[in-house]
Amino acid sequence: MCLAGLLLAACMSLASGCGGGGSSVSTASTSSASSSRAIPQVSHVIVLVAENHAYGSVIGNPMMPYTNSLAQKYALASGYYANTHPSLPNYFMLTVGVPTALDDTFAGTVTSDNVVRALTTAGKTWKMYAESLPSIGYLGPTSVPYAREHNPFVYFSDVLTSSTQAANIVPISQLALDLQNGTLPDYSMIVPNLTNDGHNCPGGASSCTDQQKLANVDNWVQSNLAPLISNPVFQSSVLIYTWDESVFSDLTNGGGHVATILAGPTVLAGHQSTNLYQHQSTLRLSMQLLGVSDFPGAASSAPDMSEFF
Repeated sequence: MCLAGLLLAACMSLASGCGGGGSSVSTASTSSASSSRAIPQVSHVIVLVAENHAYGSVIGNPMMPYTNSLAQKYALASGYYANTHPSLPNYFMLTVGVPTALDDTFAGTVTSDNVVRALTTAGKTWKMYAESLPSIGYLGPTSVPYAREHNPFVYFSDVLTSSTQAANIVPISQLALDLQNGTLPDYSMIVPNLTNDGHNCPGGASSCTDQQKLANVDNWVQSNLAPLISNPVFQSSVLIYTWDESVFSDLTNGGGHVATILAGPTVLAGHQSTNLYQHQSTLRLSMQLLGVSDFPGAASSAPDMSEFF
């Protein structure tokens, strides 16, 4: 059976179904080339996900000065690749370690192990900060500029059957309040809305250049992440800033070459790695940083990212 077939079979056995059709999914695994450096224990892991741009469009782009300042000051995974196209299966790889869906039309329920289950079992807290979310705990369909397919948590049985867990899905405005009140959770995922994540044109414009999209992403990241990075809570935090997938024409390792930056006081400053990593390694690292021993799906065998510390 081909790789895509094997993954689809795994998807069918681990979740309640997959979207039809679509592209193959890569969960490329390499032996970890990282050093013997220990992965630190931190209080907070923050995963920021932007949309649909290639590594070469982001790194070195003068229209993205803030993003590139983070890459230069902290660490850059220059050998990082998304797993597939389009968006949703990549978000599942970041949180479930299994692609689960092969396109964005998936409407099923994910019952397999996932980041919520792993965190909750370990006594850790979590939140999904989704820009333009209609309301706290919203589990409904896309409401533009909010995109359901960029919020993997709304598919998890752990969330769908628990109003307490669903209440952890909040609008991005809650981030500033949590920083102010000292209530940032152990694990956070942050997703901008469709007009700020690089997917659509800024401000809902009908047309724009790609550079305008990227400049807007950079401004959004600075506006929303700089307060976090300057907050005392960041002294015991790691930020992982990645992109769900590259451009559709880039099929390398499944989802194409994407920029991934690791930031935080414990990150090896100025480190740049060409070793191959994908979204399952981010999932693994997120759990390791928080001292969680459950690595859902492909995270259990993914190359660890200890070289960045």
